[in-house]
Amino acid sequence: MTATPAELNRATLARQLLLAREPLPVSDAVGRLLALQAQHPAPPYLALWNRVSGFDPAALDAAFRDGSVVKATLLRMTLHAARAEDYPFLRSAVQPVLRGARYDRRFRETGMAPAEAEALVPGLLAFASVPRTTAEVDGWLAGNAPTAARAALWRTLRAVATLVHEPAVDAAWSFGPRPVYRAAAAPPALDENAAGAALPRLVHRYLAGYGPASVADIAQFSLIPRGRVREALAALGEEVVESGGEHRPALYDVPGAPRPPGDAPAPARLLGMWDNVLLAHADRSRLLPPEYRTAVTRANGDLLPTLLVDGRVAGVWRATGGGVEGYAFRSLPPATWRELSAEAERLAAMLAGRDAEVYRRHHHWWEKLGAAVAECRMLSGPIAG
Repeated sequence: MTATPAELNRATLARQLLLAREPLPVSDAVGRLLALQAQHPAPPYLALWNRVSGFDPAALDAAFRDGSVVKATLLRMTLHAARAEDYPFLRSAVQPVLRGARYDRRFRETGMAPAEAEALVPGLLAFASVPRTTAEVDGWLAGNAPTAARAALWRTLRAVATLVHEPAVDAAWSFGPRPVYRAAAAPPALDENAAGAALPRLVHRYLAGYGPASVADIAQFSLIPRGRVREALAALGEEVVESGGEHRPALYDVPGAPRPPGDAPAPARLLGMWDNVLLAHADRSRLLPPEYRTAVTRANGDLLPTLLVDGRVAGVWRATGGGVEGYAFRSLPPATWRELSAEAERLAAMLAGRDAEVYRRHHHWWEKLGAAVAECRMLSGPIAG
């Protein structure tokens, strides 16, 4: 198995449903993508809109409400939306990473040992058997934790305990600005043996959705140490194949996964902030040209919503009350602008009545794009509020 950069691009796009939208139920689509970045409420909706034909955001609302899709801290210690049936193995696989990262300098401010904090977890989960606000959890901690540094303790506990976010009834994207927590309905096993058993499954699913990929790519996606990734690949045996020839670093893949030619047509897309496909590899040049990386990825880690043209990032976009604006980093032909405008009109229709200025808190970044922008166009008409 060898692949050119163009073939790697198209293989990833095909598996990400970005070469053609497919008519999938919401839960199936989320499963295909493994888990959707969700530290802002809107990205899971935009991710599915870009990938599912006839996507109805109400279907994702319903999936969050009935619990078939859950929002929780998972990959890269970040909030993700995942199928409820996948949550146990995903959480088991990443639990050692979460524990290692959150028993840190800030936790030490509590004056507690990790074992003391973990002794609180069963009681916290029992308390959160019904939805609890942050204020309610703080009250519980005040009566159960021997520390004045409850904010630091809560930061650790909400990462290492198996808590999911409870959807809000009246929020535009199912979740409001003030999180509400509850214990996961199907608590995963969190010991080292469970993590070791779950990791090969995570690696296999990652390769099916984002491959071909290197050990560094898998580690970047999951934050799991490379040595453990190599152990998982070895455990998978013939369920994965390794690239041959002189390709370095070596790439791994799932046998029979889509491998379209490098010149397969790739339609324009308007990807949301922090779209998974741009965060899934150590070498982001697969989709993000290196010369655009600093414009798209801001100093604090924000990954702006992007214009995808011929399978690669060509600019950014934002939605305002006046419509969807496109900012290209290079001159684009008229036909490409027309294709982007058609996508933007469809996006505006989805935003109407939900959130006409999605990502408004991040609009300040556009003032800092400066010379990176070669062309700017209004791509859609005004968006109804």
